Amino acid sequence: MTFSSPKFFLIYLPIVFFVYFFLNRQRLVTAGKVWLVIASLIFYGRWSVAYIPLLMFSIGFNFIVGKALAAPDNHLPSGLSKRAILGIGIVTDLALLGYFKYTNFLVDNINSALGTELFFYQVILPLGISFYTFTQIAFLVDCYKNLAKEYSFINYALFVTFFPHLIAGPILHHKEMMSQFQSRWTLVIRHRNVVMGLFIFSIGLFKKVMIADTFAIWADAGFAQGVSHDFFSAWTTSLSYTFQLYFDFSGYCDMAIGAALLFNIWLPLNFNSPYKALDIQDFWRRWHMTLSRYLRDYLYVPLGGNRCGRQRLYFNLMVTFVLGGLWHGASWMFIIWGALHGGAIVMHRVWKQAGLSLPDPVGWFVTFMFVNITWVFFRADSIDDALRILRGMVDFDSIHQLSVNTVPTANLAWGGTLSDRLLETLPTGLTANLAPTLMIAVALLIIRRKNAFELTAHTDFGKAKTLAMPTLFCLSLYASVQSKSPVFLYFNF
Repeated sequence: MTFSSPKFFLIYLPIVFFVYFFLNRQRLVTAGKVWLVIASLIFYGRWSVAYIPLLMFSIGFNFIVGKALAAPDNHLPSGLSKRAILGIGIVTDLALLGYFKYTNFLVDNINSALGTELFFYQVILPLGISFYTFTQIAFLVDCYKNLAKEYSFINYALFVTFFPHLIAGPILHHKEMMSQFQSRWTLVIRHRNVVMGLFIFSIGLFKKVMIADTFAIWADAGFAQGVSHDFFSAWTTSLSYTFQLYFDFSGYCDMAIGAALLFNIWLPLNFNSPYKALDIQDFWRRWHMTLSRYLRDYLYVPLGGNRCGRQRLYFNLMVTFVLGGLWHGASWMFIIWGALHGGAIVMHRVWKQAGLSLPDPVGWFVTFMFVNITWVFFRADSIDDALRILRGMVDFDSIHQLSVNTVPTANLAWGGTLSDRLLETLPTGLTANLAPTLMIAVALLIIRRKNAFELTAHTDFGKAKTLAMPTLFCLSLYASVQSKSPVFLYFNF
């Protein structure tokens, strides 16, 4: 059951919504929170019921460690300092994450490097473990710094399991959420929040099932092993994945914000039109913003950040981005992708320190092209697969191969002699990739407009938006029934 599944938004979400506010109306506030925890565990169990005990162990362990970190020094276990307790908590969390996410990767690389034949039972990655592990590590650090002030187990369990963010983020801070869960303002239905929530949910649903899933067809076909590429097919493949990933993940985040708003909870913004970025630093301030914030606060700054010499600064940036790439999955392709972005950030720093700049249109084009090219490594299964697509992207000779009626348009909806003659004047590669090319052009227009959050929070709801909401929802409902790609891409990370 995903956010884009009719079972979720037609059955599960309304039941959770009405039961929660019914309990609140009966002044059973604690029961309402317990209900949300149970409903969230049911939502998680629909994906991975075998790993519910792991999730509950993680919640219980981190809650106990957090309370110990918040206790006065004279209440600490004998011989343990708060720093030691924090270390135990973080190491345990990372050990669990490392076992489930990186064991297979480590064993495969040892066998490859040493020529051994070590065998290890294939470990299945629990859904959402990266997100709820990072969320709870942030909680432990906040406790250590005396930034987390509330320690009710029900509230903490709700903070971790709240279903809109449980599976694929955003990565939350305890201090930004608990004040909302505790507020009496959130206990009754707020009709404006319901309208805004349904509106941004409809936009996210449309992004996922109408746009991302359409691009997925071309991206999957293009990245399949052994497929050869010319100039046009290589570019439509790379750009299809670039837009699939964006509309898939930003669509999920829009739906997460919308679902949470129904319960009067504002989740942090995770995307802010990243493909409008004018440089690579601007891109990372807009893309997966909660992960960028997390890596900055809990990795880059502790390493020394920009408070050290130039060489150490560049080292800190590279380590942060390489580990950020590895966070996405146990693969050398993710490490390469992270290293490429780390190198680009370093070059951007050098460029800025030299007092250089680019005109905005040129800066946008360079940034977008770099991001598009590096997504090839992010998506490809191997370096050979990535290079095969990159070689096609610079295969300029194939541009001049003209179509010789390879696509008989008489069989198409707009078919006929005129269409045949028009297509015969186009390169063969462009003719064969006409549909994704037109879709890419539409996507480029869409990303220049206001994003879903701006449309929802910064403008009034007039007739146009009121009409747009049910229109988007109905189109998406039809597409979600037909969809063959029910899983969001970031569920894999």
